Amino acid sequence: MSGREARPAQPARPAVPCLPDAVIPVDAATALTAFDVADAPALVVAVADPDIRRWLPLPCPYPVELAEHWVTVGIESTRVSGTGLVRCIRVDDALAGCIDVKRVDWRARTAEVGYWLAPGFRGRGLASAAVRTLSSWLLGVHSFERVELRVATGNAASARVASRAGFVHEGVARNAGFTDDGRVDLAVWSRVPGDRSD
Repeated sequence: MSGREARPAQPARPAVPCLPDAVIPVDAATALTAFDVADAPALVVAVADPDIRRWLPLPCPYPVELAEHWVTVGIESTRVSGTGLVRCIRVDDALAGCIDVKRVDWRARTAEVGYWLAPGFRGRGLASAAVRTLSSWLLGVHSFERVELRVATGNAASARVASRAGFVHEGVARNAGFTDDGRVDLAVWSRVPGDRSD
């Protein structure tokens, strides 16, 4: 014996739970898919839209290199860490927008969903359908107990999306969010098992 005592074996760490890298069908033409590096130029154009910039504090400028890094590294890092899932809202293979699951609490089985649509895809019910589909997937397939949306109180379009997707308005979290223009109050919407989904 070398004089060194053998260390006791360390217990195996449990695997971090994470959502699968799944394609989630919305309708015949629309699916929630992974982003691809080829989406980076369309992503840059979309996030330059003034309506998206008004409500989301995204990096500015947002160069194509940043978009490429986000779609090739950032999104998968979020997923495998168990903290969320980012999906492209894809209509007939075109990038129509983005929807993500964030603030995942695996023990409490809760999460928040965020979303945006590129200008040419607004006004068709796509955001409501994507939010309804993703929240139903979380509540039904993955047994989450609560899915939240947090919407700036001035964002009437997102409030309509929440309502049409079957979410219930619960109240306002004061000074809870921020945009490029400063702090904002956030309306809190939720969906739980048993809520309507039509």
